[in-house]
Amino acid sequence: MRCPYCQSEDTQVKDSRPAEDGAAIRRRRVCPDCGGRFTTFERVQLRDLVVIKKSGRKVPFSRDKLLRSVEIATRKRNVDPDRIDRAVTGIVRQLESSGETEIPSGEIGRLVMEALKALDDVAYVRFASVYRNFREAKDFHDVLGELKADEDAG
Repeated sequence: MRCPYCQSEDTQVKDSRPAEDGAAIRRRRVCPDCGGRFTTFERVQLRDLVVIKKSGRKVPFSRDKLLRSVEIATRKRNVDPDRIDRAVTGIVRQLESSGETEIPSGEIGRLVMEALKALDDVAYVRFASVYRNFREAKDFHDVLGELKADEDAG
């Protein structure tokens, strides 16, 4: 693993432990050249996934990008980071187990919406405003109505 500080290719693992409920291994590493310390994660990847954007363009799926999107939606909310990580891992597992290698971006957005609804209502509305491309206040009202309907049903 290359050191992110000095680019040395000779780094050493100092500690390894399971992460994400055993779905990944967290490794603490140190660079013998510059002394820099950093963390890496090792995960099983069943297949290479490709995201089909609305424009038709195809890009490689990125778990990190998915995680960033969920973190942005939950920013300044009292949501446990472990719950966020488990939600993202669940979404990735659903995508990998679908059997498809090419996934429309809308499907990923739908799965994120489901996960956020279970995590935090405000994060759900934030994400919905971008995912559904809200243009006016009525759009927010409609999503809040959906949340209320779900609460009343549940």
